[in-house]
Amino acid sequence: MVSIKPRPQSRFDRGVRTVLVGLSFNVLLAVIKIVVGILGNSYALLADGIESTLDIFSSVVVLGGIKISSMPADENHPYGHGKAESLAAMTVSLVLLTAGIGIAIKSVLEIMQPHHAPAFFTLIVLVMVIIIKETLFRFLFSVGESVDSLSLKTEAWHHRSDALTSAAAFIGISIAITGGRGYERADDWAALAASGIIIFNGIIMLNYAVKEIMDYAPNPETEEKIRTIATEVPGVAAIEKCRVRKSGLNLFVDIHVEVNGQMQVHQAHAIAHDVKDALMTSALGIADVLVHIEPAQNRL
Repeated sequence: MVSIKPRPQSRFDRGVRTVLVGLSFNVLLAVIKIVVGILGNSYALLADGIESTLDIFSSVVVLGGIKISSMPADENHPYGHGKAESLAAMTVSLVLLTAGIGIAIKSVLEIMQPHHAPAFFTLIVLVMVIIIKETLFRFLFSVGESVDSLSLKTEAWHHRSDALTSAAAFIGISIAITGGRGYERADDWAALAASGIIIFNGIIMLNYAVKEIMDYAPNPETEEKIRTIATEVPGVAAIEKCRVRKSGLNLFVDIHVEVNGQMQVHQAHAIAHDVKDALMTSALGIADVLVHIEPAQNRL
């Protein structure tokens, strides 16, 4: 079985706490937006509230994905359960797409039906929602970047989508209120525009999730850091190949290390262990390293 370094519990705990913060706000905002949307006669705000109920579901999915991905390797999953995090990100992306399409369809139906303009107090609620959601986006994305979690960053963009949706609703309702008779549908046009934003973000996040599931290579900077760390190990002449893939919050590395071809096997074996130790104790979040030793070609 492949030996996998346990994921630092602090990274896992931080991810869970972050998701729980977002989940709590999603529940509160969903209730507020739906109630105010109904009382204030604003379909854009009501649609935003419905989308926020899906945020609750997505937060639960992300939380489950992070928890499952933190499980250690076993006989049936020798590389761990990290892909659960990618699957969670894919699920959230599909929820975003579904919500966007649903809101678009309903917006078109509302545009075709005459109705009253929204109430002024809906604007106050939208300003509050925009501030909270944008703050949550920055918070979740920052944590997602620090622990290298795709599902957290996807969830962060879900909050950013909410902020953009609410901003579109604010513009639409403002036009409907100030424009007076004949501008009542501006609210619904705003909801339609917001649905486009949601669909666009859903496609982007789905693309990232699929890439991660398909073992898409991390950014070149990460590979370069791995090569640099390995090259600095005493006895290493050069790095011939370096392949990196991401699973959950961790990286898996296959690296071909060139050493003096005249040295004994046990010496080369010791260097291979030094390379592995150097990489796994680095701050790159590497779970396992497979080192292949090759004789250097006129390098030593």
